[in-house]
Amino acid sequence: MTDDPFPSSPSAPTVAVFRPDDERTDRAAALLERLGADPLPDPMLEVDPTGAVPREDADFTVLTSKTGVELAAEAGWEPGGAVCAIGEATADALEAAGYAVDVLPETYSSTGLVDRLAGEVDGARVEVARSDHGAQVLLDGLEEAGAYVHETVLYRLTRPDGAGESAERAAAGEVDAALFTSSLTVEHFLAAAEERGVREAAVAGLEGAVVAAIGRPTAETAAAAGIDVDLVPGEADFETLARETVAALE
Repeated sequence: MTDDPFPSSPSAPTVAVFRPDDERTDRAAALLERLGADPLPDPMLEVDPTGAVPREDADFTVLTSKTGVELAAEAGWEPGGAVCAIGEATADALEAAGYAVDVLPETYSSTGLVDRLAGEVDGARVEVARSDHGAQVLLDGLEEAGAYVHETVLYRLTRPDGAGESAERAAAGEVDAALFTSSLTVEHFLAAAEERGVREAAVAGLEGAVVAAIGRPTAETAAAAGIDVDLVPGEADFETLARETVAALE
Protein backbone atom coordinates (compact mmCIF):
# COMPACT_ATOMS: atom_id res chain seq x y z
CA MET A 1 0.00 0.00 0.00
CA THR A 2 1.56 3.26 -1.10
CA ASP A 3 -0.95 5.84 0.16
CA ASP A 4 -0.30 7.26 3.61
CA PRO A 5 -3.57 7.14 5.59
CA PHE A 6 -2.26 9.90 7.82
CA PRO A 7 -0.54 12.36 5.47
CA SER A 8 1.58 14.99 7.19
CA SER A 9 0.41 18.59 7.02
CA PRO A 10 2.49 20.87 4.84
CA SER A 11 5.22 22.68 6.72
CA ALA A 12 4.69 26.30 7.64
CA PRO A 13 6.38 28.83 5.35
CA THR A 14 9.54 30.42 6.70
CA VAL A 15 9.21 34.21 6.89
CA ALA A 16 12.26 36.36 7.62
CA VAL A 17 11.56 39.46 9.69
CA PHE A 18 14.01 42.27 10.42
CA ARG A 19 12.41 44.28 13.24
CA PRO A 20 14.62 46.04 15.84
CA ASP A 21 16.16 43.83 18.50
CA ASP A 22 13.57 44.56 21.20
CA GLU A 23 9.95 43.72 21.97
CA ARG A 24 9.03 44.49 18.35
CA THR A 25 10.84 41.36 17.19
CA ASP A 26 8.97 39.28 19.77
CA ARG A 27 5.61 40.74 18.72
CA ALA A 28 6.39 40.24 15.05
CA ALA A 29 7.32 36.60 15.61
CA ALA A 30 4.18 35.99 17.65
CA LEU A 31 2.00 37.56 14.93
CA LEU A 32 3.57 35.42 12.21
CA GLU A 33 3.02 32.27 14.27
CA ARG A 34 -0.65 33.18 14.72
CA LEU A 35 -0.90 33.61 10.96
CA GLY A 36 0.46 30.09 10.44
CA ALA A 37 4.01 31.01 9.42
CA ASP A 38 7.38 29.96 10.84
CA PRO A 39 9.12 33.24 11.79
CA LEU A 40 12.82 33.72 11.17
CA PRO A 41 13.70 36.73 13.35
CA ASP A 42 16.92 38.38 12.24
CA PRO A 43 17.04 41.91 13.71
CA MET A 44 18.75 44.33 11.34
CA LEU A 45 18.30 47.45 13.46
CA GLU A 46 19.66 48.43 16.86
CA VAL A 47 18.76 51.68 18.59
CA ASP A 48 21.60 53.90 19.86
CA PRO A 49 20.11 56.97 21.66
CA THR A 50 21.96 60.26 21.21
CA GLY A 51 20.62 61.91 24.37
CA ALA A 52 19.19 64.80 22.35
CA VAL A 53 15.73 66.19 23.14
CA PRO A 54 13.26 67.78 20.69
CA ARG A 55 13.00 71.55 20.80
CA GLU A 56 10.07 72.88 22.80
CA ASP A 57 9.63 76.24 21.02
CA ALA A 58 8.40 74.94 17.66
CA ASP A 59 5.00 75.67 16.17
CA PHE A 60 4.83 72.07 14.91
CA THR A 61 6.82 69.04 16.07
CA VAL A 62 6.98 65.95 13.89
CA LEU A 63 7.65 62.53 15.45
CA THR A 64 8.24 59.66 13.04
CA SER A 65 8.52 56.54 15.22
CA LYS A 66 7.50 54.86 18.46
CA THR A 67 11.16 54.80 19.51
CA GLY A 68 11.48 58.56 19.05
CA VAL A 69 8.35 59.18 21.11
CA GLU A 70 9.60 56.99 23.95
CA LEU A 71 12.98 58.73 24.05
CA ALA A 72 11.37 62.18 24.02
CA ALA A 73 8.99 61.18 26.80
CA GLU A 74 11.79 59.72 28.92
CA ALA A 75 13.64 63.04 28.60
CA GLY A 76 10.60 64.94 29.87
CA TRP A 77 9.96 66.74 26.58
CA GLU A 78 7.03 69.20 26.64
CA PRO A 79 5.90 70.37 23.19
CA GLY A 80 5.12 74.03 22.75
CA GLY A 81 2.96 73.68 19.64
CA ALA A 82 1.07 71.13 17.55
CA VAL A 83 2.29 67.52 17.67
CA CYS A 84 2.38 65.61 14.38
CA ALA A 85 2.62 61.83 13.98
CA ILE A 86 3.74 60.31 10.71
CA GLY A 87 1.55 57.24 11.16
CA GLU A 88 -0.83 55.37 13.42
CA ALA A 89 1.86 53.49 15.38
CA THR A 90 3.57 56.79 16.24
CA ALA A 91 0.24 58.35 17.14
CA ASP A 92 -0.58 55.44 19.47
CA ALA A 93 2.82 55.82 21.15
CA LEU A 94 2.27 59.56 21.62
CA GLU A 95 -1.12 59.02 23.21
CA ALA A 96 0.27 56.25 25.44
CA ALA A 97 2.95 58.69 26.62
CA GLY A 98 0.32 61.31 27.44
CA TYR A 99 0.70 63.59 24.42
CA ALA A 100 -2.18 64.87 22.31
CA VAL A 101 -1.90 64.14 18.59
CA ASP A 102 -2.87 67.22 16.61
CA VAL A 103 -1.93 66.09 13.09
CA LEU A 104 -2.09 62.61 11.55
CA PRO A 105 -1.87 62.43 7.74
CA GLU A 106 -4.24 60.34 5.68
CA THR A 107 -1.26 58.66 3.99
CA TYR A 108 1.28 57.34 6.50
CA SER A 109 4.51 58.52 4.91
CA SER A 110 6.85 61.49 4.77
CA THR A 111 5.17 62.64 1.57
CA GLY A 112 1.74 62.20 3.12
CA LEU A 113 2.71 64.32 6.10
CA VAL A 114 4.15 67.05 3.86
CA ASP A 115 0.91 67.09 1.87
CA ARG A 116 -1.11 67.35 5.09
CA LEU A 117 0.95 70.25 6.47
CA ALA A 118 1.67 72.12 3.24
CA GLY A 119 -1.05 74.71 3.70
CA GLU A 120 -0.32 75.36 7.39
CA VAL A 121 3.42 75.72 7.86
CA ASP A 122 4.35 78.74 5.73
CA GLY A 123 6.49 80.87 8.05
CA ALA A 124 6.17 78.38 10.92
CA ARG A 125 8.93 76.74 12.94
CA VAL A 126 8.82 72.97 12.45
CA GLU A 127 10.84 70.58 14.58
CA VAL A 128 11.50 67.11 13.11
CA ALA A 129 12.66 64.63 15.76
CA ARG A 130 13.72 61.23 14.46
CA SER A 131 16.56 58.79 13.73
CA ASP A 132 19.73 59.54 11.79
CA HIS A 133 18.29 57.76 8.74
CA GLY A 134 15.14 59.81 8.20
CA ALA A 135 14.00 60.54 4.66
CA GLN A 136 15.28 63.83 3.23
CA VAL A 137 11.98 64.28 1.40
CA LEU A 138 10.32 65.26 4.68
CA LEU A 139 12.72 68.13 5.38
CA ASP A 140 12.78 69.29 1.76
CA GLY A 141 9.01 69.17 1.43
CA LEU A 142 8.41 71.19 4.59
CA GLU A 143 10.98 73.79 3.55
CA GLU A 144 9.38 74.07 0.12
CA ALA A 145 6.07 74.70 1.91
CA GLY A 146 7.69 77.72 3.59
CA ALA A 147 8.56 76.26 6.98
CA TYR A 148 11.68 76.96 9.01
CA VAL A 149 12.78 73.38 9.68
CA HIS A 150 15.04 72.11 12.46
CA GLU A 151 15.99 68.45 12.78
CA THR A 152 16.93 66.73 16.04
CA VAL A 153 18.49 63.27 15.80
CA LEU A 154 17.15 61.34 18.78
CA TYR A 155 18.85 58.04 17.99
CA ARG A 156 21.10 56.29 15.52
CA LEU A 157 20.18 53.02 13.84
CA THR A 158 22.99 50.49 13.58
CA ARG A 159 23.25 46.85 12.51
CA PRO A 160 23.40 44.43 15.45
CA ASP A 161 26.42 42.17 15.81
CA GLY A 162 25.63 38.72 14.49
CA ALA A 163 22.86 39.75 12.11
CA GLY A 164 22.67 37.75 8.91
CA GLU A 165 21.21 34.31 9.56
CA SER A 166 18.39 35.16 7.17
CA ALA A 167 20.90 35.91 4.41
CA GLU A 168 22.50 32.48 4.77
CA ARG A 169 19.09 30.81 4.88
CA ALA A 170 18.00 32.75 1.78
CA ALA A 171 21.18 31.72 -0.01
CA ALA A 172 20.33 28.11 0.80
CA GLY A 173 16.78 28.51 -0.57
CA GLU A 174 15.24 28.17 2.90
CA VAL A 175 13.31 31.46 3.05
CA ASP A 176 9.76 31.60 1.68
CA ALA A 177 9.17 35.30 2.37
CA ALA A 178 11.06 38.36 3.62
CA LEU A 179 9.51 41.41 5.29
CA PHE A 180 11.54 44.59 4.79
CA THR A 181 10.28 47.41 7.00
CA SER A 182 12.61 50.22 5.91
CA SER A 183 15.29 51.00 3.37
CA LEU A 184 17.84 50.50 6.13
CA THR A 185 16.70 46.91 6.74
CA VAL A 186 17.38 46.23 3.06
CA GLU A 187 20.82 47.82 3.26
CA HIS A 188 21.75 45.99 6.47
CA PHE A 189 20.51 42.65 5.10
CA LEU A 190 22.76 43.06 2.08
CA ALA A 191 25.71 44.21 4.20
CA ALA A 192 25.32 41.17 6.47
CA ALA A 193 25.12 38.91 3.42
CA GLU A 194 28.28 40.50 2.03
CA GLU A 195 30.15 39.93 5.29
CA ARG A 196 29.15 36.27 5.21
CA GLY A 197 30.16 35.90 1.57
CA VAL A 198 26.64 35.08 0.35
CA ARG A 199 25.31 38.37 -1.06
CA GLU A 200 24.82 37.15 -4.62
CA ALA A 201 23.37 33.82 -3.49
CA ALA A 202 21.06 35.51 -0.96
CA VAL A 203 19.63 37.87 -3.59
CA ALA A 204 19.18 34.91 -5.95
CA GLY A 205 17.50 32.94 -3.15
CA LEU A 206 14.94 35.69 -2.66
CA GLU A 207 13.85 35.35 -6.28
CA GLY A 208 11.85 32.29 -5.27
CA ALA A 209 10.39 33.98 -2.19
CA VAL A 210 7.66 36.55 -1.61
CA VAL A 211 9.55 39.77 -0.93
CA ALA A 212 7.46 42.42 0.79
CA ALA A 213 8.36 46.07 1.43
CA ILE A 214 6.40 48.24 3.86
CA GLY A 215 6.31 51.22 1.47
CA ARG A 216 7.44 52.52 -1.88
CA PRO A 217 10.76 54.00 -0.67
CA THR A 218 11.73 50.62 0.80
CA ALA A 219 10.66 48.86 -2.38
CA GLU A 220 12.73 51.26 -4.47
CA THR A 221 15.82 50.62 -2.31
CA ALA A 222 15.38 46.88 -2.73
CA ALA A 223 14.86 47.15 -6.48
CA ALA A 224 17.97 49.32 -6.86
CA ALA A 225 19.96 46.54 -5.14
CA GLY A 226 18.61 43.85 -7.47
CA ILE A 227 15.91 42.48 -5.15
CA ASP A 228 12.55 42.08 -6.84
CA VAL A 229 9.68 43.21 -4.60
CA ASP A 230 6.44 41.27 -4.95
CA LEU A 231 4.24 43.11 -2.47
CA VAL A 232 3.73 46.56 -0.97
CA PRO A 233 0.81 46.52 1.51
CA GLY A 234 -2.22 48.74 1.30
CA GLU A 235 -1.26 50.35 4.61
CA ALA A 236 2.27 51.05 5.81
CA ASP A 237 2.17 49.15 9.09
CA PHE A 238 3.77 45.87 10.09
CA GLU A 239 0.61 43.88 10.80
CA THR A 240 -0.82 44.65 7.35
CA LEU A 241 2.55 43.78 5.80
CA ALA A 242 2.64 40.44 7.60
CA ARG A 243 -0.97 39.51 6.89
CA GLU A 244 -0.82 40.33 3.18
CA THR A 245 2.48 38.46 2.81
CA VAL A 246 1.25 35.30 4.50
CA ALA A 247 -1.93 35.45 2.41
CA ALA A 248 0.22 35.66 -0.73
CA LEU A 249 1.99 32.45 0.32
CA GLU A 250 -1.22 30.44 0.48
